[in-house]
Amino acid sequence: MNATSKPPLSYRDAGVDIEAGERLVDAISPMAKATARAGVMGGLGGFGALFDLKAAGYTDPILVSGTDGVGTKLMLAFETGIHNTVGIDLVAMCANDVLAQGAEPLFFLDYFATGKLEGGIAEAVIAGIAEGCRQSGCALVGGETAEMPGMYPPGHYDLAGFVVGAVDRDKVLPRHGDMNDGDVLIGIPSSGPHSNGYSLIRRIVAREGLFYGGHSPFSNQTLGEALLTPTRLYAPLVIPLIRSGRIKGLAHITGGGLTENTPRMCPDSLVPHIDRASWEPLPVFRWLQEAGGVTDDEMHRTFNMGIGLVLAVARADVDSVLGDLVAAGEVPRVIGGLKPA
Repeated sequence: MNATSKPPLSYRDAGVDIEAGERLVDAISPMAKATARAGVMGGLGGFGALFDLKAAGYTDPILVSGTDGVGTKLMLAFETGIHNTVGIDLVAMCANDVLAQGAEPLFFLDYFATGKLEGGIAEAVIAGIAEGCRQSGCALVGGETAEMPGMYPPGHYDLAGFVVGAVDRDKVLPRHGDMNDGDVLIGIPSSGPHSNGYSLIRRIVAREGLFYGGHSPFSNQTLGEALLTPTRLYAPLVIPLIRSGRIKGLAHITGGGLTENTPRMCPDSLVPHIDRASWEPLPVFRWLQEAGGVTDDEMHRTFNMGIGLVLAVARADVDSVLGDLVAAGEVPRVIGGLKPA
């Protein structure tokens, strides 16, 4: 058969459905519009997104960027068919990170890659991303949806997120020059493992012979639902505290747990001392430690143990910061302090 007699091929024949991609854009456009905030210029559909920092209220802004994914927590979404929470995780892992520099998350872009757009999965994931943006106060201004046949098993996908935030120059964190021996560490609760330690979690679940659709041993949900509890978004809670000048440093407790992340906000001359008895770990962590036979040190360097953010505050400001957090409905804990290295 010569070339002229071969049947014609299309992109759809190769596994890429352009029309499905266009339908997805139509479906997510209202979600993105619902996250609009001061500073956003234009909408979806351009080759780039514009943002006006002056319209957002900044006078001497420093831009802060961050990128992250959700890690192997995605495997639970694939196994359970629950896809509407990992998008919240994606935003949180990025938006909470820029808080550590004192930045307000302003806008977010996502990358969603799959072998084939199917079954409303992308819509559910992106609905979660839009919800995460709403919770953090940033705008979903665009992204990329890539359909790549043969790259992923059916029903699987990968996610990456990108956030840009801003902070006025005089509010950039950490303020190493202001941090002193005796400063106090305040912990703000997490909602669970957030998006870290899931390779160990999955190993424990498998070794225990449990199923994600079965009853959770530590809550009244299914195990999959409990472990897919999304990461908390802290920006609306702590941005007013940062702007008030009372926060000297902030640590987002992600991979590496409390052990590795809390020192990242400290100058070389100071180290954090954390009292592990100052709060009660969430039930999920107690179960993981018992079922996995995990040591205390390994738990604290893998998981957040129920503390999602750590704030460094002058002793004179502790009562006012705790009061503001309690007034916002939080249950903060004084978990330690800074001491000479």
